[in-house]
Amino acid sequence: MLYELGREEDDLESMREAWRALQELDRAVAGLEFQRMLSGDHDRSNALVSINAGAGGVDSQDWAEMLLRMYQRWGERQGFKVEVLDLQEGDQAGIRSAELSIAGEYAYGYLRSEIGVHRLVRISPFDAQARRQTSFASVMVLPDIGDDSDSDIEVVDADLKVDKYRASGAGGQHVNKTESAVRLTHIPTGIVVACQMERSQHKNMAIAMRMLKAKLWEREEQRRLAERQALEGEKMANEWGSQIRSYVIHPYQQVTDHRTDLKVSQVQAVLDGDLERFIEAFLLKQGGMDAPGEESAAT
Repeated sequence: MLYELGREEDDLESMREAWRALQELDRAVAGLEFQRMLSGDHDRSNALVSINAGAGGVDSQDWAEMLLRMYQRWGERQGFKVEVLDLQEGDQAGIRSAELSIAGEYAYGYLRSEIGVHRLVRISPFDAQARRQTSFASVMVLPDIGDDSDSDIEVVDADLKVDKYRASGAGGQHVNKTESAVRLTHIPTGIVVACQMERSQHKNMAIAMRMLKAKLWEREEQRRLAERQALEGEKMANEWGSQIRSYVIHPYQQVTDHRTDLKVSQVQAVLDGDLERFIEAFLLKQGGMDAPGEESAAT
């Protein structure tokens, strides 16, 4: 209305004001839509991220470390608190696995879009003949429900096997002198978690318990999903553990999300933590809305 009046009166200031109001309204609607898409029981929770190297040997372990850095950078860009809880170094380079805590509002709601297998294609820096290598690493994201009083996940002491040992890897001289690392085995399920990044055994125990509760929650969610599948008599879509994204550095540069078909040519920016476009596209598609248009890839 204000814009039309501005056009009729040739009033540029009124037209600019109407345009600014329209942009603010668009942002408000987008914010409300994201709140609707992030309305799951634990979407507001902090996130626990597990990264594991897959097929590809030392290249895969190097790729897992690159993913660890990517999520650390993403968390820092969001102003979240980022902590490495456990890390298993690779034999020659990289890491075999890592557990990462990212604390911030809606951290889990955003990062659940990252669950699955991530594929890297590049010229291997570990191959003397400079051949192209395809590497894989898996990412699991769970809500940190350790301090959630509304959670129905309970751990009985009698169900736990507790191992205390000396931490390994980087961390200072204390790693070789004190048994500060903690490994918990949940006997009924066989789930094992470990934490060795804190100097205090008490802190490592508390963190390991949070990790265990998150994994027990995920196991219960999978059980409920299986029950729904049996009742409905059909296979429900389950992206957990499937290949979700490819990062190609050679022979061209492009990151492709296979669920949303979003393609981005700025590979290094993505590896530096620029994940917002992929997260947004995933949430929009999950909410039944059209995802943003893809970028043209470099050829």
